[in-house]
Amino acid sequence: MIDNIYRGICDSPVGLLIVESDGSYLTSILFNGDDISLSQDPNGIVANCIEQLKEYFKGERKIFDLPLKPDGTDFQQKVWEKVYQIPFGETKSYGALAVALGDAKLNRAVGLANGANPIPIVIPCHRVIGSDGSLTGYAGGLERKKWLLNHESNYHIVTKGQLKLF
Repeated sequence: MIDNIYRGICDSPVGLLIVESDGSYLTSILFNGDDISLSQDPNGIVANCIEQLKEYFKGERKIFDLPLKPDGTDFQQKVWEKVYQIPFGETKSYGALAVALGDAKLNRAVGLANGANPIPIVIPCHRVIGSDGSLTGYAGGLERKKWLLNHESNYHIVTKGQLKLF
């Protein structure tokens, strides 16, 4: 049980984000912060995350440097670790992640785990797409996913043979 939950709100181009920490680790980022009334009690990790998110949205940050503790099953943790490794401005399919986890048949399970990611943007679940290049689902909504991918493509150096999205 978490004794303290520290919260802060980040105003971003994809809406208000609620950033939460247990005091030692970043535990969640929630979309639709404008739908939730809460008292803010940001600690150092929350304030640091909000600053890094602002840098990301300005195009000044491509890699987050935060202590993470997403709550999930062992399988979800393995999926999120693979998702975290997808470089800025790049995408991977659910199927490719399943293969990386050792079983191509796990693509639906990978999709479910990806959708349960409690720390979106920092663990970049928006970078996971369908094998045909389609956006598929996103817990924050497809418009946010499209915005995040377009944002990253604006700051990502495109090299020969690399597909630029949208």
